[in-house]
Amino acid sequence: MSIRNPKQALYEQFAIVAKALGHPLRLEMIEHLAQGSRSVEALAAKLGQPIANISQHLQALRRAGIVSAERDGKYVRYSLSDASVLSAFAAVRGVAERQLAEVDRIVRDCFEARDDIQPVTRGELQALMRDGLVTLIDVRPPDEFALGHVPGAVNVPLGEVKAWSQGADPGREIVAYCRGPWCVMSFEAVAALRSLGHSVRRLEDGMPEWKAAGLPVEMAA
Repeated sequence: MSIRNPKQALYEQFAIVAKALGHPLRLEMIEHLAQGSRSVEALAAKLGQPIANISQHLQALRRAGIVSAERDGKYVRYSLSDASVLSAFAAVRGVAERQLAEVDRIVRDCFEARDDIQPVTRGELQALMRDGLVTLIDVRPPDEFALGHVPGAVNVPLGEVKAWSQGADPGREIVAYCRGPWCVMSFEAVAALRSLGHSVRRLEDGMPEWKAAGLPVEMAA
């Protein structure tokens, strides 16, 4: 079958993907699926949404080729189709960060108010870890930590940070990371630890970006 305007036909297909990404809840779902595969039920619990609502959005993402599904016993587990999805997510985020004044205001008022110190780059973290100069903490929930984490990281969920800090060496720098560059948990962990007298910085992004860069990942035993 001949196509009268193949360029337009291609753009129509590209628009399907763009439209599927054009919903805030779907973008948040992508962030969660970037941590590892999830069932509809688990993802709904993470996001505090009805299962039916999450299922509907997953189907839209699946039709656009953004997520894939695999049966696991009586459950169906969803995953990001491949690394290009995370790249697309990062591209959308990057354009918004550079071009939208409201993004700048939110970052300044809600994130930099908690932590305005330059974060640690992935390369810098690798050097610090290699030389044994920092304690790296992963502040995501245990189930996400188990799906994969930076080698050498200690799992300290946000709600346990203050208790954990009582046994931490106050003279040793701490680096914290979580789901991504704008994951509130790492900002809150940094603020809490600084208030307790610790020297602490954030990793520049999170676990999905670490994996996407091809850096080593450790699984929980």
